Amino acid sequence: MRKHTLETRWTQQITETNAWQEYPRPTMVRSSYINLNGYWDYKISRRHTFPSAYSGKILVPFSPESKLSGVQRQLKPNEYLWYHRTLTPLSFSKQERLYLHFGAVDQSCTIYLNRRKVGSHQGGYLPFSIDITEAMRHASPKKPLDLFVCVTDPSDTSYHSRGKQKLRNGGMFYTAQSGIWQTVWMELVPENFIRYVKFTPDYDKKEVKVKIATEKTCPAVLHLKLESGDLSYSFTSNQSFRIPIREFHAWSPEHPYLYQVKITTKTDCISSYFALRKCEIQTDSNGIRKIFLNNRPYPQIGILDQGYWPDGLYTPPCEEAILFDLLAIKKLGFNMIRKHVKIESERWYYHCDRLGILVWQDMVNGGSRYHRWFVTYFATLFNCLNIRIFDRPHALFSRRQKESRTEWTKEVVSTVRTLYPHPCIVCWVPFNEGWGQFRALSAAELIRSLDKERLIDHASGWFDQGGGDIKSIHYYFFSLILKPERRALALTEFGGYTWHVKKHSYSSKKFGYRTFYSKNSLSKGYAKLLEDLIFPAFQNGLSASVYTQLSDVEEELNGIFTYDRKILKLDKKTVTEWNQKIKNLIE
Repeated sequence: MRKHTLETRWTQQITETNAWQEYPRPTMVRSSYINLNGYWDYKISRRHTFPSAYSGKILVPFSPESKLSGVQRQLKPNEYLWYHRTLTPLSFSKQERLYLHFGAVDQSCTIYLNRRKVGSHQGGYLPFSIDITEAMRHASPKKPLDLFVCVTDPSDTSYHSRGKQKLRNGGMFYTAQSGIWQTVWMELVPENFIRYVKFTPDYDKKEVKVKIATEKTCPAVLHLKLESGDLSYSFTSNQSFRIPIREFHAWSPEHPYLYQVKITTKTDCISSYFALRKCEIQTDSNGIRKIFLNNRPYPQIGILDQGYWPDGLYTPPCEEAILFDLLAIKKLGFNMIRKHVKIESERWYYHCDRLGILVWQDMVNGGSRYHRWFVTYFATLFNCLNIRIFDRPHALFSRRQKESRTEWTKEVVSTVRTLYPHPCIVCWVPFNEGWGQFRALSAAELIRSLDKERLIDHASGWFDQGGGDIKSIHYYFFSLILKPERRALALTEFGGYTWHVKKHSYSSKKFGYRTFYSKNSLSKGYAKLLEDLIFPAFQNGLSASVYTQLSDVEEELNGIFTYDRKILKLDKKTVTEWNQKIKNLIE
């Protein structure tokens, strides 16, 4: 594995005591919170036995392949990654439960307390929790407990969801990472605790539907904070009820208003928030189907975000780094991010909620080894010739195994349920360019059954099956053809222009779709692309565009920022002016 040497402006600031100490679940906050990030013992072994000695320390929550972990060692498919740390015994009543939470562990893991198995999890991108109450109660109150996590990760040698990870990285695929890569924490809750809260806005009726789930149905009170004074609503858990909103504030990128709430039961109390916004396809005054936000045509001017960092790989070095990305694209006039085949921690979506950034959320792709000749070269040609290829031959789309299709479907359900609370998300994207695609129409129906409030781009790029809300087009080669239809038109990838900035690039290798050699020439090329292609496309009915991409990632040098986020490669004025021209056109 090639070691990452690039550093961001935050790399040297990260220590054991400040590594991701922020509360990890902003949509459901409790006062009980014990952060377990910091240095853990680690061992990479070919044996599935508890280590008798360790290789050293690893800084959690950074993966062992990353610079910030202090390890920079690739976990191979035939190896086991062991984590170990001690826990201080906690005293709590018989009416309380203790949960151990993991933000994400890539790919499969088993958790032990004092060498006794307490849980396991499959899937590298979603949070999970383990009730360790009984294990903790059986432990000695005077001795620290040994917490072990054993991880395996086949990466791209199996069909599991993996995004852009590849053991032999290169081009548009990046360093495979493994292990714990989001916050680990503990939480003490009452026996009958609030499991989740679900807010569903009804924009036109100016109300919100609320459901609070508890183990046993019980009375509850919702306190809504308003400028004119707080309001309280009594209700019963595990049942839906509606709240009329007296002080109506629509959520949008220009006005990202969040309603703050506190929910209490006899034994539990959480803080949360919701927003009032509506995103759907409507017909504009010219008879063209377009994306509307809050009942008005709204151009979604987006940028592709892979979510990779040179020092942390999947894990941003710190929260300040997240804010740098989000605030930078806001200042450049973008109002949307397409989060590309990766799921971030909840704090990333929370900041999009409060800053006002629309998000198109990709599902994480998987499947066996992709047939590049089919999903890249032939697909581009078929798309240009407007030839529809149906996604039923599972072998061509690398989805031969039934287990692969079943696992991905379960992960889609979990993804929608996990991210449902975040108003920033306005579109789900189940498949990208045929990577592991299968039965996209059925996938769209499944997602619609789980979430009727958001748009669906069922097949981004190639292999459109005619479903969902979006006719999704990728443009890098050939000519762009826009034909109005019943769905809204969106250019969900374009650009990919590269400039290799010395001392700020991962390697001398370059991947992109057109090469430039200076900031000036790159900016002129970008402006010409917007003038010749994108602006006329919006004039002719385009609803959304997504430029490739936010930052360079390893060999892929088509970012508007360098990989280390130290250089803005495009002229700021050029980008902001063109984004504003598009907004003015629609308005």
